[in-house]
Amino acid sequence: MSVAKVIEINASSAKGVEDAVQHGLKKAAESVKNIKGAWVNEIKVVTGDDGTVTEWRVNMKINFVVD
Repeated sequence: MSVAKVIEINASSAKGVEDAVQHGLKKAAESVKNIKGAWVNEIKVVTGDDGTVTEWRVNMKINFVVD
């Protein structure tokens, strides 16, 4: 029998949502093994004074199997 756990993280990127998700998963993988998937809960943008998007932020839950 295996046990799965879920952690919640935030990640960001100036390039876009997909890059923010990839960055978050890569960073989490440095300390968590057996990552199996993720759910993006929230997407937020940071804008400059002229209204252009300067940063994409994601809040996501990552699930992994415990050894």
